[in-house]
Amino acid sequence: MTDYAMDCNELVELVTAYLDRALDPDTRARFDRHLLECEGCENYLQQFRETVETVGRIRDDELDPAFRKRLLDAFRDFH
Repeated sequence: MTDYAMDCNELVELVTAYLDRALDPDTRARFDRHLLECEGCENYLQQFRETVETVGRIRDDELDPAFRKRLLDAFRDFH
């Protein structure tokens, strides 16, 4: 087991995998420990969850196709 502290940058890189429950148990434990110690990352995670929930309620036919492409490109390049 690797037991080193996770920093904020690593948490941001792993947030999608965390929400998808795709982290291995050791990384998940490090992620959870960081959240307990870092209010900023806890807030970031909550905002990320709310964004995913809000965007998930938008139907494809409600988005302008050009805007949808820009949005998908932005998230695809975000890391």
